[in-house]
Amino acid sequence: MRKLLRSLVLTTAAYALVASSGATPAFADTVLKFISWQTDDAGTGEWWKAAIAEFEKQHPGVRIEFTKAERSSYADTMTTLFAAGTPPQIVHLASFEFQMFADNGWLEPLDSRIEKDGIDLNGWAGQQKCEWNGETVCIMTNYFGFVMAYNKKILDQAGLAVPTSYQEFFDVAKATTKDLNGDGIVDQFGTGHETKGGPGQYLTEMLNYILDAGAYWTDKDGNITIDTPEMVTGLTRWKELNKSGVGPVDMAASDVRKLFADGKMAMRLDGPWLYGTTEKGSAKADIVYAAPPLNPPLGGSSNVLAIPVDIPEEEKSLVWDFIKLTMSPEYQRLYATLGGNTPPSPTADVSGVEQKLPHFPILLETMKAAAAAGVDRIPTGLELYYNEFSKMIMEESQRMLIEDLDPAEVAKTMQAKAEQLKG
Repeated sequence: MRKLLRSLVLTTAAYALVASSGATPAFADTVLKFISWQTDDAGTGEWWKAAIAEFEKQHPGVRIEFTKAERSSYADTMTTLFAAGTPPQIVHLASFEFQMFADNGWLEPLDSRIEKDGIDLNGWAGQQKCEWNGETVCIMTNYFGFVMAYNKKILDQAGLAVPTSYQEFFDVAKATTKDLNGDGIVDQFGTGHETKGGPGQYLTEMLNYILDAGAYWTDKDGNITIDTPEMVTGLTRWKELNKSGVGPVDMAASDVRKLFADGKMAMRLDGPWLYGTTEKGSAKADIVYAAPPLNPPLGGSSNVLAIPVDIPEEEKSLVWDFIKLTMSPEYQRLYATLGGNTPPSPTADVSGVEQKLPHFPILLETMKAAAAAGVDRIPTGLELYYNEFSKMIMEESQRMLIEDLDPAEVAKTMQAKAEQLKG
């Protein structure tokens, strides 16, 4: 299998990370570097910080340096650090990008540690995705299902019902996109999507409409299945939504979430992490969570924890202790109560969580529905090429919008380029 080392040119961002992190001591006063895109995510970021604090309490003299890297350049930054021999000791990756790191032999196999500690991973949501060449190289930290959140006040004022299909969703989005003060500028949107930033997030949001149309990128055997009538329907919907002006342009997902949380958007399709943002928004009292109008709901594996192979054994043991802490019953429950996420542990105690998070049963329902439908963001057969694949799909989708191309022709182009990419 060819090694994917195409991102080895040191970027400015990666240089800054290496320079600021410096060399890490291996013994007394140990510092474990932990780079993530979730450091300031509401809910999830707080959960990470709680786990870090508990770990440091249990391991006097050991400190975890929790540093942010932007999601849009995250894979390239991490590739650079690994290639330079300076990976973070605690490896946090999206579940659609760890495969390249594993294929290059950069991730420590975990099976012996799992067996030694008697950890039962049966039923651990999404864990099968962490197997590479017959070995377990990571632990899945999140498997999610998308929900729909809507601003009840906006829908009620417009006399609109909660949508239960794509067409209803689009109609409500159009009806709630308004220039409220008459200055010619839209200041209330019907919905919103990632339109700049990382291609992984772009494809994730786009996939909502692809799945509902009955399409997907590949079949279960890894064959490319883009040039189909169903995919054309999905691409047509994506074009329709983006060309109609129902959402803001040139915004990252985090910015879109903030608009929604502050009452400037009627509806948002998103994962469990949205709750942390809406709880801090000015429109908190008006936001309601519901099952998404699209079926099956988008879902799948989200992110993983791993250990770099080329660090001292003492540090590997410490990182494994941290990973085990996040897997513990206490922190799996906290993942729900503090993070607002569905924990991957099948035995996690989520009793009473709905008293604090009324929408939690919906999160569980959509997670189970996505899992039952076999939904995942990572296309079978394209695991090693996902970064390039997602960039290609994003570029062709944006070209479709800018040049007003026929979705049927775009599907053919995507099919040919995906087949060429896979070889």
